[in-house]
Amino acid sequence: MSTAYSAVGWNRQKKIYDGWIAAFCITYLALFISLTLLFNSEATFETILIRSTSTLAVLLLHIILSIGPLTRLNKKFMPLLYNRRHLGVTMFSFAAVHGIFSIIQFHSLSNTNPFLSLFLSNTNYGSVPAFPFQTLGFIALIIFFLMAITSHDFWLHNLSPIVWKTLHMFVYAAYILVVMHVMLGVIQYEKNPAFVLILFTGSASLIILHLLAGQKERKIDKMKFKLKEDGFVYVCEADEIEDSRAKIFCIDQERIAVYRHENKLYAIHNVCKHQGGPLGEGKIVDGCITCPWHGYQYLPQNGQSPPPFKEKVSTYDVLVNNNKVWLNPTAYAEGTERKGASL
Repeated sequence: MSTAYSAVGWNRQKKIYDGWIAAFCITYLALFISLTLLFNSEATFETILIRSTSTLAVLLLHIILSIGPLTRLNKKFMPLLYNRRHLGVTMFSFAAVHGIFSIIQFHSLSNTNPFLSLFLSNTNYGSVPAFPFQTLGFIALIIFFLMAITSHDFWLHNLSPIVWKTLHMFVYAAYILVVMHVMLGVIQYEKNPAFVLILFTGSASLIILHLLAGQKERKIDKMKFKLKEDGFVYVCEADEIEDSRAKIFCIDQERIAVYRHENKLYAIHNVCKHQGGPLGEGKIVDGCITCPWHGYQYLPQNGQSPPPFKEKVSTYDVLVNNNKVWLNPTAYAEGTERKGASL
């Protein structure tokens, strides 16, 4: 967390992350160019540039869309989520190089404006073999552009988390456009089925990962609890909650995180105010509940971010009786102090 905006809030982890991104991209491009020249020595510079950047962008897009469900399935992938914005901007950069050089290569030599030519040179929208696939890629690129320029907390704050999140969920629409762009475009001219198999494998992997992650989340939502007369719900045994960690419980369609800290249990709303991250999947650092997505922090006893920050989440009452943890699902106002339950 920071009290002022900066272009990039650099730290050691981000530098390492970006170093791996750069190494991966350079290695991929070097291999692609080398193999292309080895098996197709007649390929022009423009063709190699357009194809290398496009395939790299599609590969990065699959990785980006895999990170979310992977973190739901295994917390070891959480560091990838922390800096996913950097990966997204990198993906857009290569997609932009592909798009710009494609427009130059195929539309700049006519008397028509290249962008008008993009939309007017082919209007066969009713034909699959002759479908104007370039327009699909252009629309996807515009979505990626909007996501890239808003990948900063300045825009998250000024657009509001709901609007910002809605905008960035359009990545799935962009992905569909990219798949159609490839299937109606270059795949039509390729005789080697490997390209179809690679794209199908990538899409199938994403679908399976999202289904598995969704199934895991539904298990949390469908947990059954027995009510006690005074409104408290038995949720677990006290020793099931690790020190400085939490367990998440979904009661009345609300997710609540119960944290163990300094031999006490505290309950707060599970959704981070920053980007809706799962607070219950984080841990307590320096006395504060720390969101695993981007490090936003809240005090366990009142759900308030430490000064000078002003984010707040709801709090709940917890009781411990004979090692059994009881939780009252009625929320207090955001930032309300609660004494917690002694162990």
